[in-house]
Amino acid sequence: MGVLRLVLEYDGARYHGFQWQPNVPTVQGVLEDALARVTGQRGRVAAAGRTDTGVHALGQVVSCRLDWQRGLDDLVRALDGVLPEDVAVVAASWAEPGFHARFSASGRTYRYVILNRVAPSPLRRLHAFHVRQSLDVTAMDEAARLLEGRRDLAVLTGPRAQRTVRDVRRARCWREGDTVLVEVEADAFLPHMMRHLVGALLDIGRGRLGVGAFARAVATGERRGLGPAAPPHGLYLMRVTYDGGPAIGGDVT
Repeated sequence: MGVLRLVLEYDGARYHGFQWQPNVPTVQGVLEDALARVTGQRGRVAAAGRTDTGVHALGQVVSCRLDWQRGLDDLVRALDGVLPEDVAVVAASWAEPGFHARFSASGRTYRYVILNRVAPSPLRRLHAFHVRQSLDVTAMDEAARLLEGRRDLAVLTGPRAQRTVRDVRRARCWREGDTVLVEVEADAFLPHMMRHLVGALLDIGRGRLGVGAFARAVATGERRGLGPAAPPHGLYLMRVTYDGGPAIGGDVT
């Protein structure tokens, strides 16, 4: 019996988030079913990030205790053979005995993808948020950088969040062709933090909100004047970092 670490990639469009819920499809639910089918062992897995309904992942890390005597390549192939086509195990390894996907993580990186052109994209409609208006990406990046450092980010979450101080290591916004990307690396994320941030940055990019007004909102925690949260389908969990090792994850534009 050892601690198994899996790296998942998934399209969250048809799932009600990662975390198991009764009577609705979740990523945790289909993964635990696949593990039970392949190994004959049923138990709960822990995830580095509990992604919400419609949110995707390229580097979700999960852990569980498992008794598996064969090679891990065999396990990966077997799991991918029974998982639905929108969820894949991309890597597996044995972790140290005390490893926990969530509590051992020292950082996470999320990216939000905005399709910024007049015409929508039928192929990207579930994987990028379409914005027709031209966006001032320079102003959006200036505002994003204001979050860097250890800050109280209560303005970027719901009223029920209790501990709202986070260490934001990097926050950037940039353009690649007709795509605008917002990426944040932090020790941990508040519920809906990225979506609230992107909603505010979009208002800045459209000229509806000034960078100074956003800075004051962050300082005071007052959401009045900030726009609604961006929808979930443009959001990706990109990478998870653990002390003493490289970041685990992938890339998307």
